[in-house]
Amino acid sequence: MSKLRLDKYLADMGVGTRQEVKALIRKGRVAVDGIMAKAPELKVDPDEAQVTVDGNSISYVKMEYWMLHKPAGVVSATEDRRDRTVLDLLSDAARKDLFPVGRLDKDTEGLLLITNDGALSHRLLSPKSHVSKVYEAVIDGKVTEEDRQAFAEGLDIGDDKPTLPAELTILETTEKEPGIFESRIRITICEGRFHQIKRMFEKVGKTVVYLKRLSMGSLELDPALPKGSARLLTQKEKAALGIADAETQKGK
Repeated sequence: MSKLRLDKYLADMGVGTRQEVKALIRKGRVAVDGIMAKAPELKVDPDEAQVTVDGNSISYVKMEYWMLHKPAGVVSATEDRRDRTVLDLLSDAARKDLFPVGRLDKDTEGLLLITNDGALSHRLLSPKSHVSKVYEAVIDGKVTEEDRQAFAEGLDIGDDKPTLPAELTILETTEKEPGIFESRIRITICEGRFHQIKRMFEKVGKTVVYLKRLSMGSLELDPALPKGSARLLTQKEKAALGIADAETQKGK
């Protein structure tokens, strides 16, 4: 990996903003290979340099991968003037080059991958990849076998092309009061069109009242991860996504 400015190295690792990092360097709190650093523009080799702040070692990780359990009411963006974003849910020390892979609607919950790996994001989101995404939903109305068949064949939701076949499973149907039904379903799609699941159910005369993403490709939402919380992916999860371990280690 090519050399980096010391202030970028530390800012990438969440030590602070570039200005905050520069202040730490000016105060003599940063050392490189045991020698006090004097200039933020000092070039360091992320593979070899031993960087410390107040004596604490700061190793450089090229790529990071976070699993977020997104709650409703938060937008899938890196910044927003009105609403809280998914990045606001990460630690204040999180690096500044992270972004969500794809998006979940503001009122949708569940799995969201946060990373700075643009190549992985492209691979997961490319229409050519047909990466499957599994959701659980509550539907206002009685979902029928006819609906299941329509989803399996693909629906015209007003786009240039009908949706690709989707797998719809009816988990439970409840009659809340005479003639008023609510259905709990699971659906697997391999596209990511705007409001796709909501529009598909609207096409068959029903309304989605709750939607949660359970998985994206091989990555499944950790049932132990509280809503609004995030954690780094495990080595097993990264391997299943085709991320070589060397890409997640220090500068390699």
